[in-house]
Amino acid sequence: MNSRPKRPRDPNQLAKAIIDIATGQKPDRDPTPEEQGKDPAAVAMGRKGGKARADALSASERREIALKGASSRWKKP
Repeated sequence: MNSRPKRPRDPNQLAKAIIDIATGQKPDRDPTPEEQGKDPAAVAMGRKGGKARADALSASERREIALKGASSRWKKP
C-alpha cells in the first residue's frame, strides 16, 4: 500500500488541501484502524482474505466456484 495520502491533481484543489493541512482543518494522514475503532485482529484477518479462503477449500470446491463464476460472467443477457 502507498504510505502517502492521495493528493488532488488540480493545482487549486492541491493548494486548498495544503492550506487545510497546514491550518489543522484536515489531518495530514488517514486514521489508523485503531483510531477508527476497529479491532486490530479483525483488520489483520481481513488482509488474509481470499488467500486464506482458497487455502481452506479443496481443489474440487475451487473448481465448482470458478465454473459458477465463469458461467455467470459469460451468459447471454
